[in-house]
Amino acid sequence: MDLASETAADDSNAGAASFEADEADLFERPILVERPQRQLIPFVFSSPHSGRNYPDAFVAGSNLDPVTLRRSEDCFVEEIFGGVVPLGAPLLQARFPRAYLDANREPYELDPTMFAEPLPPHVNTRSLRVAGGLGTIARVVADSAEIYRAPLAYAEAEQRIRHLYMPFHETLRELLEETLAAFGHAVLIDCHSMPSVGGPADDDNGFDRPDIVLGDRYGTSCGGSLTAEAERALKRLGYSVARNNPYAGGFNTEHYGRPARGLHALQIEINRALYMDEARLERTDRFVQVRDDMTAFAAELAGYDWSALGGGVRGAAF
Repeated sequence: MDLASETAADDSNAGAASFEADEADLFERPILVERPQRQLIPFVFSSPHSGRNYPDAFVAGSNLDPVTLRRSEDCFVEEIFGGVVPLGAPLLQARFPRAYLDANREPYELDPTMFAEPLPPHVNTRSLRVAGGLGTIARVVADSAEIYRAPLAYAEAEQRIRHLYMPFHETLRELLEETLAAFGHAVLIDCHSMPSVGGPADDDNGFDRPDIVLGDRYGTSCGGSLTAEAERALKRLGYSVARNNPYAGGFNTEHYGRPARGLHALQIEINRALYMDEARLERTDRFVQVRDDMTAFAAELAGYDWSALGGGVRGAAF
């Protein structure tokens, strides 16, 4: 099966959470890619955290009810950015939920306290993300509630990483390499949503958040002109915008953002209160407006000549 040719129209669960998802189907079709008939702009959009196909065995083995399991999910983000495809950009999305496997991490960031046996030496057990319970296989959901009733076998983590994580990143690399080859530069827009108020584990605990947070790893993952123009475009649409606080960009932004090679990565976090009921995990009346605004934002970025973003360093992209 050609994973990169999958489209959102093929996903029978699109638009609704599935708590009866078949694990075998999820492993066979871990991602969806919507491709334009012809790529017209040097942008690749990715939504690694909006998947909502929850394997039934995972739900059955959890301490948490289905709604609480979804607290880490970037609900509906792939729909909010769906308008980029007619503009001429591909959109990659994970079908698997973040609580099950987080594609915005290193491949092996694992918490040893979660497993029934010692972990192999190649596993990163000491990252800050692991310490917070949010490694590649998360120990907690976003509000710090423990997910699992019992320790996992390491083989379970290996299976998820091989069948979900690897296909996601193989496809993302392919999309960026194709874009770089076609345009001489490529821009990854990593699309996320955030709770409207900082949580207990966040530096901004209890504080209201801006409408949008742009993360460029403090200027290292993306050309400054692109970040600045993205901020101006969003402000023209009426949104309050912050940079790198409280989110500077995760693994994907840091890993794929290599401006010297013509590869740029910018993370965008949208305040969930703008478009959804955070308690009920349902779209509000403002959803359509936010979706249309994000299409307008992408269209404005697409209208600029970004040829100056091309890198001067030759060699393999990754």
